Parts: sequence; structure tokens; C-alpha cells
Amino acid sequence: MPLLLPLLLLAQAYDPEIEAVMNRSARRRQEAAAEAQSQAHSQAQATRATPARADGRIPVPEKFAAPFQACLDEANQSPEKGVAFAEKWRIDGGSFYARNCMGYAYARGERWTPAVVAFEQGADEAERGGEPVQGARLWAQAGNAALAGGNPAKARDDFDAALARGLPDGLEKGEVHLDRARALVALDDRSSARQSLDVALEQAPQDPLAWLLSATLARRTGEMVLAQAHIARAVQLSADDASVALEEGNIAVLTDHDDIARAAWSRAVKLAPASPAGKAAADNLSRLPAAPAATPAQSR
Repeated sequence: MPLLLPLLLLAQAYDPEIEAVMNRSARRRQEAAAEAQSQAHSQAQATRATPARADGRIPVPEKFAAPFQACLDEANQSPEKGVAFAEKWRIDGGSFYARNCMGYAYARGERWTPAVVAFEQGADEAERGGEPVQGARLWAQAGNAALAGGNPAKARDDFDAALARGLPDGLEKGEVHLDRARALVALDDRSSARQSLDVALEQAPQDPLAWLLSATLARRTGEMVLAQAHIARAVQLSADDASVALEEGNIAVLTDHDDIARAAWSRAVKLAPASPAGKAAADNLSRLPAAPAATPAQSR
């Protein structure tokens, strides 16, 4: 039974840089779409950072396993019931596992501030009990909840706390650095975000989201060669993700490859037409100049 879920893919919205070569009249609508998608990304990340799937990565001791699962079941049925169950279980000796479930229940109800508090209290309790790595995982969950609640400064501090507790090398550490980079981008600290993303790419090289966000940051900072290389890796790992296709098109159009941009955005629309990424891609396609007609020599 895990305390922390691996990250799943979710889109980063396109941003206003694309308008340098597109129709500027859509600025307000595009920025509103980007903001809405960013909020959806943060909320989903916080939910994924809580225990809802048994991938076996972080075991719960047998004595806590049954009530932990029961608590999660209550939270999935009703966040309020989950909080009540967790509070009673905490009083009855549920240790930091009860606080973890309480944070999960609050996150299910999108009550991000009490979720942060519950996860942080669980982290403190785990550390006092001699389990710093479990504490680190709970600090990371607190960071995700803070990010979902629109408090990237708090999120950064919680992610720093998680990393200071000595998470082992590998995917888990890479994901914390990835989330830390998201918080730093929100704080407009792009230099520090790049440092965390570089660690994430080293620690979690098979995570397409790391390559996607790295490519996006590189585009925003004008490092187009790096952006092209990293989006290519994201496409290799997750060609059927609309968010990856959207960013592939964004980078292509800014490097004068309209044909690649058209194909990538068309793929995003086909993959997920109703998603924010699909809608953004469709909007970009509508502003891209029509492909030149083939000459008679070309058509033969």
C-alpha cells in the first residue's frame, strides 16, 4: 500500500510566447485557457501524490494495512467521512498513517490548506518515530497539496524539506525535484527550476513529464536547441499524449518548422479534442497559415 504515488502525465498549457508568430488578438482567451489548465494540473498532481493505488513501492506495515485501506475507502466515498475516520484512527494509535489518510481525504475534497497541515504533521510524526524517509514522502505530499492550493512558496519549502531528509536515488527523488521545479517556475525562479529539472532528468529519465516540462522551460528561456532535443525525448516516451504533442508544435513553430507544428497540433486534437491541450492545439492550428499548395511538379 503506497504512501506516495508516482507522477502521471498531465499537460502544461501553452503560453503567450507562441503569440509572437501567431495571431495576437487571442491573448486574453489563450492566457485564460493556460491558467485553467495549470490549475487542473496542480490539483491532479496533489491528488496523485496521495495513496490511492497499490503499486507496492512504499509498504504499510501489516498492523496498519487494514485500517489504512478502510480509511482510504471512506475518503474515496466521502472526503468528510475519510477525515472523521482518520481522526478517530489517529486517536486510536494510527500513527502518521492516519495523518496521511487525513491529508488524502482533505485533498479529495480539494481542501488544500488542511491537507498541507495533515501531511506536514504526519511528516513530523514519522521523523519523531525514527522514519525520516517516510517523513520525506509526506513532506513531498504536503508540497503537492500546497502547489494545488496556489501557494508555490510553501510548496517549494515542503519539497526542500523532503529532499533534505535523504530520499534514495531514483524515480521517487526525481519526481520530487520535478514538482519542486514546477513550484519554482510558478515563483519565476527559472534558474533554480532548471537545476531541479536537470536532477529530475537524471533520476527519472523514463518519466515523459520531466522531458516535457524541461522542453517547455527551455522554450520559455529561449534555449531552442535544448527544447527541441527534450521534446523529442518526450515524444519518444509518450507519443500518444496530447500535451506532449501540443508542446512539440509550440517548439516547432518557433523554430520555423510549420509543417511539424501542423502535424503535432493535429495529433493533439485527434488524441484529446476536448482536453485543454487539444483545444489549445486546435486554436493554434486555426492561426497557422495554410500549407502552400503543391505545384504541378511537386504533385507528380
